[in-house]
Amino acid sequence: MAAINSRTGRSFAGGGASTPSCTRTHQIGALALVITTFFLTRLFDQSFSPSSSFPGHYTSLSNFDDAVSVSSGGSLCWPERGYGTRLSIKIYVYDENEIDGLKLLLYGRDGKISPESCIKGQWGTQVKIHKMLLQSRFRTRKKEEADLFFVPAYVKCVRMMGGLSDKEINLTYVKVLSQMPHFRLSGGRNHVFIFPSGAGAHIFKSWATYLNRSIILTPEGDRTDKRDTSAFNTWKDIIIPGNVEDGMTTHGAKLVEPLPLAKRKHLANFLGRAQGKVGRLQLIELTKQFPDKLESPELKFSGPEKLGKAEYFKHLRNAKFCLAPRGESSWTLRFYESFFVECVPVILSDQVELPFQNVVDYTQISIKWPSTRIGAELLEYLESIPDKNIEEMIARGRQVRCLWSYAPETESCSAFNAIMWELQKKVRQFHQSSETFWLHNRTIVNRNLVEFSKWKPPMPLP
Repeated sequence: MAAINSRTGRSFAGGGASTPSCTRTHQIGALALVITTFFLTRLFDQSFSPSSSFPGHYTSLSNFDDAVSVSSGGSLCWPERGYGTRLSIKIYVYDENEIDGLKLLLYGRDGKISPESCIKGQWGTQVKIHKMLLQSRFRTRKKEEADLFFVPAYVKCVRMMGGLSDKEINLTYVKVLSQMPHFRLSGGRNHVFIFPSGAGAHIFKSWATYLNRSIILTPEGDRTDKRDTSAFNTWKDIIIPGNVEDGMTTHGAKLVEPLPLAKRKHLANFLGRAQGKVGRLQLIELTKQFPDKLESPELKFSGPEKLGKAEYFKHLRNAKFCLAPRGESSWTLRFYESFFVECVPVILSDQVELPFQNVVDYTQISIKWPSTRIGAELLEYLESIPDKNIEEMIARGRQVRCLWSYAPETESCSAFNAIMWELQKKVRQFHQSSETFWLHNRTIVNRNLVEFSKWKPPMPLP
């Protein structure tokens, strides 16, 4: 022990050669070398790093590495900050026949609800993301190599179409989860669920018991204004864009093309039902006072006066500003639609959460106005904004709106690929739960010391 703590200093060089002493001259020379290397490295980094001044690029911050950059051709450069240098993730997608009960969450109790009927509405993200993952290069068919596990369900659509009741949804989810050994293994930490409506995960009544560690994809953020607790957790969950009509987001001919600013009839518009919501009712009243500035037609969703898709977007494009008040919940599809008719979205929803906030600076492409100050003051403010500034906001929005489009994976800039980048940040090397344990030889066991490979469903859940 004395030899280990000896301060005499031993040479570890072979052959017992003596170690030359480090003189002050050596120290000064080494310091000069470090300083020179540092400045040369900084010089080369600045010379060869991508610049936000490249033509056709938009960045939300001055530092390229801190923001997403989208070229005019639609190519996406995701920031390295926290994401890694490349997109590399493996996701296992549960098959509908693999888990007893999963088909009910996809097609209802009678199996009559089709994916085609569920993909059309504003909640179509639940179908689109599932279908894209099935064809994705990020999909793995080997559970043992998966970084994440995706649980498909079209439960919002199924409920809206009468396929399952709230009670049936709750019981079915619990049954499905009890059939998944890997969910039990991680406590749900590496499992991904989509809840694409304003209700978020609350549509599964027992979410707080079973999914409080899982990754939730949802357009809905904070719901504490309506409920005691929010199902959205900023640490683990991801805000995703709503499902804009494909005919507006695809390349080439669109359902409706934007109008030049000078040809737009109104300063602002609001297209939506009142739903008895204060902010929406205020906008409808404001329209009656200022019909030349604000348009808010009464939308018919059935009958001969029902607006078709093209007619809806023709109304939406006819204003410089598209007002997006909250409805039953804080998120609104109108915010995303605004970018494709090229009007500036004005958010009138105080609790709203927006997707990809770590890479998009929304102050450059939209306006957020207090919902408590809806009135003539809002119109006066919008009227004071020069057309030049409006055009600039529209131009910047045009360059990042590909992030709201659920385009194929081959499109480098798309909502799907952006979600994959976000999911990559959620991958952990290791997961634990209160009911999993491990031994010296890395064997994973349950509380009864049964090895993971021998776990048999159904398994107890919290």
